[in-house]
Amino acid sequence: MTHFITLEGPEGCGKTTQALLLCEELRARGHDVLHTREPGGTEIGEQIRRVLMDLQNTAMLPQVEVLLFSASRAQLVRDVIKPHLTGGGVVICDRFYDSTLAYQGYGHGLNLEALRAITAFATEGLSPDLTLLLDVPVEDGLQRKQTEGEWNRLDAYDIPFHSKVRTGYLQMANDEPDRWQVIDATRSIEAVQADIRAAVLALLD
Repeated sequence: MTHFITLEGPEGCGKTTQALLLCEELRARGHDVLHTREPGGTEIGEQIRRVLMDLQNTAMLPQVEVLLFSASRAQLVRDVIKPHLTGGGVVICDRFYDSTLAYQGYGHGLNLEALRAITAFATEGLSPDLTLLLDVPVEDGLQRKQTEGEWNRLDAYDIPFHSKVRTGYLQMANDEPDRWQVIDATRSIEAVQADIRAAVLALLD
């Protein structure tokens, strides 16, 4: 049985680290695992990612963000995610369409129904089986990002914007509890990974 699992959360919540550890564990258990990310995951998607993350592109409108993220997403779904799922594998994706709803919807205030329509077109209706929300206070997450030396255009939005994003994530998790699981990401890497593995293994079993 195939499974599509996504990791979401505010900036600096540790998604990438946790996704890699999860993939290692699942592969050790014999699962055919594909790890990918958004935006990116394909040659075209990585080019789009560079445009989206470039600190020089401060004039980019939220509507343009939506369309660029969705373009990268459409390429990723068609070229990478769906083929692996069709082959019987497990896909672990670092962000997916919930990021658009959180950042451009709740963060920028764009119409959520319009975003859902664009998303449905880009993803051909594909939805995750499980979404793990790694929750961390906004200030803590941004401090982590600065400490790591990785700072992009989206990180540079102000604290009120990032607070709206976090609120949006928590709202979506509350609205769809069967798909989402909220995990306290303020703890150690090992503690967070233990909760992630428990949730994923419960799904796979």
